[in-house]
Amino acid sequence: MYKVTGKISKITEVQPIGDQYQKLTFVVTNNDGYEGAEKDYALEIFEKSDGEKCANFIKYNKVGKNVEVSFDIRSSESKGRYFTSLSAFRIDKAEGSEDAPTESTNTPDDSSEVPF
Repeated sequence: MYKVTGKISKITEVQPIGDQYQKLTFVVTNNDGYEGAEKDYALEIFEKSDGEKCANFIKYNKVGKNVEVSFDIRSSESKGRYFTSLSAFRIDKAEGSEDAPTESTNTPDDSSEVPF
């Protein structure tokens, strides 16, 4: 299991794979590159066509959101060629991200304070 934290910079349309499967690709960008350079990670979500993973991803994630993604590295062979993909299986809101909810400070209104 691997993890990457960054900002979602691109989300593609859901693509059918044959009759039974579909995939969604999204890109997470951070500054993990050489000397702090920007680096992109293209991650994929695979599921059966009747699944809800892709729909839930689109519902809860937008371009610009800071996320932490857990993923596996997968490889497959087809007609003598090998393909490698980063298969995301968990996406969480990144700790300390700008879009995280702020703590509520319950300060009483001065007009409602009891004088004793």
